[in-house]
Amino acid sequence: MVRRWWSLLIIVFLLPACGGTRELPPDDRFGHRYEETGPDNRPTLEPAPASPDVDYLRYPVFIDSVHVRQGAADPAVPAADQRVAVEILVKGAFPDSCFELDGVRQERIAHMIRVDVEARKPREAVCRRVHRPFRHYFLLDGSYRPGHYTLVLNGAVMPFQVHEAGR
Repeated sequence: MVRRWWSLLIIVFLLPACGGTRELPPDDRFGHRYEETGPDNRPTLEPAPASPDVDYLRYPVFIDSVHVRQGAADPAVPAADQRVAVEILVKGAFPDSCFELDGVRQERIAHMIRVDVEARKPREAVCRRVHRPFRHYFLLDGSYRPGHYTLVLNGAVMPFQVHEAGR
């Protein structure tokens, strides 16, 4: 009988430790950044300033994957009042040597966020065709309460959820 109680106590105390908080992969962690090149050999890019005397062609960026990363909520704040930042990691690729990241435009209407990530290249440029993967991090404008949202990124619809603190 005593053995059973000890077994039960061990299970009760060890079970939460086994299933406790799991560490998210770096690409899914809010605020984590590879400053230069990540382990997938994708350099981290920021939008480059456009030259005022160059005529550019602008295109939506080809996107390989998207990671929606929720900032930390304050567990002391009631769930109904919580608001967190949301960060996006976009992994994409340019089709030639002339493209550069142009910028990110955002529009938010309630629970729908429309984002356009664009690239540009000089109109008259002769460019070598080469696959150039990259990563780009940016914050969504505003703050977000727990709930369901829809991100429309370069026309692709991606639902995501902001969780309450502790979840």
